[in-house]
Amino acid sequence: MTLDRYLRMMAGFFVLLSLALGYWVSPYWFLFTAFVGLNLFQSAFTNWCPAMTILKKLGVPMCEHEVQQHRMEAHSH
Repeated sequence: MTLDRYLRMMAGFFVLLSLALGYWVSPYWFLFTAFVGLNLFQSAFTNWCPAMTILKKLGVPMCEHEVQQHRMEAHSH
């Protein structure tokens, strides 16, 4: 699997987990759901997400379009 798929899988898992915990354990878990949503929102503008940094350090391969984008950015600088 690639970085993009792992990232979407993690976000979906954390949303579902925090919704379940908010329903069955404590409504304060819904704050974690909001955090995940805000993180996804900000990453749409900044193209940075803490989970991406961690997954890259773990050696998860990037998508082909991400590799091409990095090459283009390196050549433009």
